Amino acid sequence: MKPVKLTKRHVDALVTTDRDVIVWDSELAGFGVRVRPGSSKTFIAQYRAGGGRSGASRRFTVGRFGVLTVDEARGLARDVLNSAAKGGDPSGDRKAKRREMTVSELIEIYAEQGTHHLKRVNRQYVLARLRNHVVPLLGRMKISDVRVLDIEHLMRDIRLGKTAKDEKIGPRSRVIVRGGEGAAAKCVRTLSAVLAFATRRELIAVNPCASVQKPADGKRDRFLTVDEVRKFGSALEELTQEGVNPKAVSIMKLWVLTACRRNEIAELKWSEVDFERACLRLVATKTGRSIRPLAGAPLALLQTLPRDPNSPYVFPSEDGATYYQGTKRHWANAIARAGLVGVTPHTLRHTIGSAAVSTGETLAMTGALLGHINARSTSIYAHMQQDPARRAADRVVGPIATALGVQSSAEVVPLPLDRKGAA
Repeated sequence: MKPVKLTKRHVDALVTTDRDVIVWDSELAGFGVRVRPGSSKTFIAQYRAGGGRSGASRRFTVGRFGVLTVDEARGLARDVLNSAAKGGDPSGDRKAKRREMTVSELIEIYAEQGTHHLKRVNRQYVLARLRNHVVPLLGRMKISDVRVLDIEHLMRDIRLGKTAKDEKIGPRSRVIVRGGEGAAAKCVRTLSAVLAFATRRELIAVNPCASVQKPADGKRDRFLTVDEVRKFGSALEELTQEGVNPKAVSIMKLWVLTACRRNEIAELKWSEVDFERACLRLVATKTGRSIRPLAGAPLALLQTLPRDPNSPYVFPSEDGATYYQGTKRHWANAIARAGLVGVTPHTLRHTIGSAAVSTGETLAMTGALLGHINARSTSIYAHMQQDPARRAADRVVGPIATALGVQSSAEVVPLPLDRKGAA
């Protein structure tokens, strides 16, 4: 069919009954309208990929007649043809975009290939954050379509609680998701790690989270005073008298006395307890392998604990296959009795840190007690003698142990030094 200048009147009059018909525009070469049986009419642009005569012929669907006017379609077709003339391939780009993975698909790939460095519990939190907050809001988007504005909207929606839910998923299982400032900040940082993973895999060119103004971390400055530790110790004594599982009480006492993170004590193995050198040699922590000096009080407490010959754990489960995990409800009971509203096990780490600084310990020594890894503490900690570190632990933990009602009576053999004076 000879090209004609396409107008609304001309396109309206086009009809076919048995096969597709394409009518080309005489005003813009490569622009046309395809008419199907039943009078469905679609604007198209035809070009050669790469802009040369040897390029493969491509057809690009511009849009439906009625949704677009002829002039609107001609303008869009002109953009497509100009792009092709400059060496582009709009049709190929569109097909590639359709094949491109979504944010939801990327998260599943990240879960399988990008979380091997995370500890089991931390990995669970990270994936729950992504699946319960990010996927509902951005999951269907193509990864290259995510922009800074989308991330900012994500933060706002999580902060306002739009992803919050409380669902029963089994006979004794629920999924409880809360929003808020903290959740929004953590989600953006977690999503940034996912998108950084995508840039390393060359799935996207840039990480849009890098330009987002992220919420400031909420600094936790809550710690227990000696009087509050005394109240907590009294609450633990009451629980002991009432027959609460002694494993739970011992774990909570060690949280106070060691400044270890929650699962560093709950998952502790006997192989990680060095009685001779008065320290814990933790194999896998949030910051990797770590050595923590022990004061006399926690060392004495560990020496009184029974050992299960069938389990490597200091606090084994009933069958010995894993570690005891029933502390959560007893913790809630203990802090309620002590009147310590809002206190968490992590608060106890701040308690030791605050006590260390207030007794005059250096920041480097305090970092060693807490197991911090950073440029300053790492360089000193790598060459730190455990004997002075243990004495620092005694100075810091002594008053706290007394308030908690735990005696310090463990005999410690000083760590022998090598020729260079290092432990």
